Amino acid sequence: MTIEKIADMLLTQAVKKQATDIHIIPRKDGCHLQFRLDGKLFPYRKIPLEAGERLISHFKFMASMDISEKRKPQSGSLPYQTADTIASLRVSTLPTARFQESLVIRILALDENLSIEKAALFPQNAKKLMALFMHAHGLILFTGPTGSGKSSTMYSLVENCSTSLHRNVITLEDPVEKQNDYFLQVQVNEKAGVTYSAGLKAILRHDPDIILVGEIRDAETAKIAIQASLTGHLVISTLHTRDAKGAIYRLMELGIKWHEIEQTLVAVTAQRLVSLLCPFCGEHCSPHCYCQLRHKRAAVYELLQGKALQQVLLEANGKHVTYCYQTLKDWLRKGLALGYISKTEYNRWIFEQEEKKADIEAARDIP
Repeated sequence: MTIEKIADMLLTQAVKKQATDIHIIPRKDGCHLQFRLDGKLFPYRKIPLEAGERLISHFKFMASMDISEKRKPQSGSLPYQTADTIASLRVSTLPTARFQESLVIRILALDENLSIEKAALFPQNAKKLMALFMHAHGLILFTGPTGSGKSSTMYSLVENCSTSLHRNVITLEDPVEKQNDYFLQVQVNEKAGVTYSAGLKAILRHDPDIILVGEIRDAETAKIAIQASLTGHLVISTLHTRDAKGAIYRLMELGIKWHEIEQTLVAVTAQRLVSLLCPFCGEHCSPHCYCQLRHKRAAVYELLQGKALQQVLLEANGKHVTYCYQTLKDWLRKGLALGYISKTEYNRWIFEQEEKKADIEAARDIP
C-alpha cells in the first residue's frame, strides 16, 4: 500500500470516528498512530518506523512545510474534503531526542451550520457572548486548555458579526486554522516578512472593524493585541489559562501594564467541552430516543465582564475587594443537576481544577 493511500485511510478513519486529533508518534517498536476521541487518546494502529517517517514527510509536504528540516518544530495547515466532510487540518511537528519527528494533526470540521447557539450547553451564555461583539473597540479573550473549542467559538462569533452585523473582520493567524469566505485571513509568514507586528500594521490600514489574533503566545503578541485594541478596534484572541480570572495575571506576566489592561479588556471567557448525557435515558441512551444528544459534546462558558471584571482588575492591582460571578464550577454543577452531565464527567473537571489550583499555590510557596 502506498503512503498516499495510508494517509488517506488514516484521515478517513479519523473523520469517521469524529476524532479531533491524529497523533503519529515514533517509538522503539514502531510508529504509533493514535486518535483523540472525546478528549481521550486511543491507539489506532502501529506501522514500521520507516513507513511512519514517510507518512510524516507526506503530511509535511501537503501542508507546505520544509520536508528536509527535522531539527526544528514546524506548523502548517491544509484543506481536506470528502463527499461528506469538509475540514481544515492543522499540522504540527516536534523533533524528538531518539526517534526523529512526531506529528499531530488537529481536525477542524468546517460545518457551516454550526452556530454558537448549538455549541453552547446553556443558551443564555450564547446570547451574552454574542452581545459582547456589539462593542466597537476593546479586547475580548477566550481561554481554556487545548481542544476546548476556543477557536471554533471565535470563528462562529466573528462569522456572525460579518454576515449579520456587516462588520469587516480580518484575522492574523499562525497558521490559518479554518478557511472562511466571510472574512479576510492573513497568515504569519516570517520568511516573507509577514510577522505579527508587520501584519498588524498592514491590517490597520485595511479599515477593519474586528481583528482576530489567533493566539497570544508571548510578550510580542500580547503587546500587539493591546496596541490594536487601543487604536479603536475590537480585538479577539485566545490565551491558555485555567480560568477567566487567570487571563489578567497572565497578561501582567507578559509585561502588559495594569492600566493598559484596565483600559482595553472588555471581557474574558473560559470554556470547557463536556460530554453530554441524555436527560431522559441517562448514560445508556436508547437508540429510539428523540433527544439526539448521544455521544455529543457541548461547550460550557465562564464569563467575566462588567462589574465583576472591574473588581478582579482591582484585586490584580493589589486592592482588597469582594466579587461574585458564575464560574465554570457553577455551570458544571447546573449541568449535573439538569441531567446533561454525568457525575463522572463533573468529578473529572472539578478534580482537574482543584489539582491545578493546588499546583499554583504550591509554586507560590517556593522561595
